[in-house]
Amino acid sequence: MLLRFRTANVRSLRDEQELSFTVPPDEESDAARAVRLSDGKQLDVYPVLGVFGANASGKSNVITALKKMKSAVLDSYGPWTSYTGIPEREPFALDAESERQSTFYEADFVLDDGVRWTYGFELGDRRVEAEWLHAYPKGRRQVWLDRDATRASVYDFPGERVHDRARLARTTRNNALLLSRAASDNHPQLSRIYDWFRSNLWDITPETELRDRENYTAEQLFDAEKSERVRELLRVADLGIQGAEVERRPGGRAPVVRLLHGSDRDSAVALDWAKESYGTRSWFALIGPLLLALDSGAVLLVDELDASLHPKFASEVVRLFQAPWSNTKNAQLLFTSHDASLLKSPRGGRLLEPGQIWLTEKDKRGATELYPLSDFDPTSEADLEDSYLAGAYGAVPNVDQGQIGRKVLTALAGEAERS
Repeated sequence: MLLRFRTANVRSLRDEQELSFTVPPDEESDAARAVRLSDGKQLDVYPVLGVFGANASGKSNVITALKKMKSAVLDSYGPWTSYTGIPEREPFALDAESERQSTFYEADFVLDDGVRWTYGFELGDRRVEAEWLHAYPKGRRQVWLDRDATRASVYDFPGERVHDRARLARTTRNNALLLSRAASDNHPQLSRIYDWFRSNLWDITPETELRDRENYTAEQLFDAEKSERVRELLRVADLGIQGAEVERRPGGRAPVVRLLHGSDRDSAVALDWAKESYGTRSWFALIGPLLLALDSGAVLLVDELDASLHPKFASEVVRLFQAPWSNTKNAQLLFTSHDASLLKSPRGGRLLEPGQIWLTEKDKRGATELYPLSDFDPTSEADLEDSYLAGAYGAVPNVDQGQIGRKVLTALAGEAERS
């Protein structure tokens, strides 16, 4: 499970920001999962975090930073070979100082054996400036790797725990991560860390790659074990869907899918796929990856969960990850949204706890600040949605009612006078 993510100097995330799935020691949570660590202690971890904020406040950049960290781990040894520097680095663009500073990433996570790891690195324009790997098998930190490009001896392996150290240090390019280099040879120790990144941080954006995700969900309908879950999620979404038909097409083309619409199964009518609404197709396309994440215990990233989904569907996605009966593998969901209704359950109460709600707001420099709503210590009776929309926690547009309309009318009046 992912415990924490820290980053700095990525797009609008100028200063170091931290996103944490762990429940603070002084807080209680009904939603959290108890994760047993290798030292026998227990850590409470949230299965879901939602990031909310105004347009252009940097919500999506939190997920972008996670994606960029994963991309660097997976690609720095192979695809980056043809580059003399670091590709796709996007430092904060609104001051010259940030351009000269490195980009920072660090992830804190727990593997299946209960051992907690911290892995991170800093990237400059032309080289990896630093890289580190720490393990906590008995609750105390073990430093496995300490890389610093400014030292005469760039690599240090305290305790000599890492096998084949000399060759790894000798054959890792200055613009590649040592972790990526080790995984290319199936390193017996470090490949486990690389595999965590490869098997997690799956990026799902409802408005993109729709066709590929539709096809993936359609393939699940051919699997007797998985098809009923897909059909059930279509039925409970209250779209008037009673089931689904699917058939193979020759030549490896995408399967043909027809959803059965009607008040009951006996009278349901199969509708051509091209006639389905965009909302229905978006929900269908999300089901396959969603179930795959739940089945494998992965970390799923969904940018703008509400972009093409009805709030009811978005709420159901959150509930699937929150509920122990549907999320048996400790999968995690990180999503961004504009929809404040996700802060409240339709029947009253809270869909998310304050510690699961993170907010983004830009300062006067245009830099994003990321902070949890729990920092405001709301009472258990507080209406989080109403308070958020009223600006009690920040992270909402600073626009008075009617202000935009008045500005437009003023501009039109000015143009009329000039003409």
